Amino acid sequence: MLILISDAFDPSLPDRLSSFGEVTDDKSRLAEAEIVLIRSKTKCTREYLDSAPKLKMIIRGGVGLDNVDRDHAGQRGIIVDNTPEASSVAVAELAMALMLASINHVVAGHNGMVQGKWLKKELKRSELYRKTLGLIGIGRIGGEVAVRARAFGMEIVAHDTQVDSSPIAEILPLDQVLARADYISLHTPLTDQTRQMINADTIAKMKQGVIVVNTARGGCVDEAAMARALEAGRVRCYATDVWTSDPPPADCPLLGAPNMLMAPHIGASSKENLLRIGDLVVEKITNYVNKRK
Repeated sequence: MLILISDAFDPSLPDRLSSFGEVTDDKSRLAEAEIVLIRSKTKCTREYLDSAPKLKMIIRGGVGLDNVDRDHAGQRGIIVDNTPEASSVAVAELAMALMLASINHVVAGHNGMVQGKWLKKELKRSELYRKTLGLIGIGRIGGEVAVRARAFGMEIVAHDTQVDSSPIAEILPLDQVLARADYISLHTPLTDQTRQMINADTIAKMKQGVIVVNTARGGCVDEAAMARALEAGRVRCYATDVWTSDPPPADCPLLGAPNMLMAPHIGASSKENLLRIGDLVVEKITNYVNKRK
C-alpha cells in the first residue's frame, strides 16, 4: 500500500505510518496511491480523483472538506474523512488572538517601535470586557471561542442553523446577531448557503465600527464588499486567516484595504494540533486496514 502525504503534516508522521506500507510525499506518484493525506492546499477535484485509479481513502487533516469533490469520490467508492476534533483549540485561540490584536493595535504598536515611533497617544485601545461577541456557527470551534470569550467577560450571542439552544450562548436569528454584536467571529463551513454570507446587505445590518474575525473560510465573505466597508469605516477591522485561495491573488481587494489584520492560513498549524492530527490519521488508517482484513 502506498500512502501519499500531499500537504504539510507533522514531520513524525511518515515514520508513524511506515508500518502500513510505503509512505511518500512525491505527488507524481498519485496514480499509485491507495491513501492520500491532504490539508487545505491540495484540491481533490474530479480530475484529481480520476488521476488516482488505485485511490481508496482521502484523509483531510483539518475541519472542512470543501476542497474535496465528495460526490465524485462517493461514486468512485473512495472513503473521505477528516479530523475536525483535532483543530478546535488551535483555531479558537487564533480567533481570540486576532480579536485581541485588532483592538490593542499590537501590529501598529510593534511596527511603530521598529520605525522609531512612540505612538502612545495615537493608539487608543479598547477592551473585550462587557462587549457582545456574535458567533456565526457554534460547533466545535465556535464553542471553544465562546468559552474563552466568556472568560474575558463578553456576552455571547450566536446564529447556527443546526443549533436550537446552547449553554454558553444565546441562539438568535442571524439579523439579530448582526445587529447586537460588537465583534463577529465566523465559524461555518463553506457551502452554497454560507458562500459570501457576509456581503453588502449583511454588513449594513451590523453595528457601525464592528470588528469581524474570520477563521472559517475566505469564501464566506464578499471580499469587495468588505473592502468597501473598511474604506468607509463601516467595519472597524477585518481580521482574517482565510482567503478565497491560498495565497490570495495580487488583485484581492482586501490586500490594499485599510484596517486589515491578515494571517496566512495558520489557524490549524500549531505544533500541538499537528500532533493531534497525526494521532487521528494513524487511528483512521489503522481502522481502515483492520476492516480490509
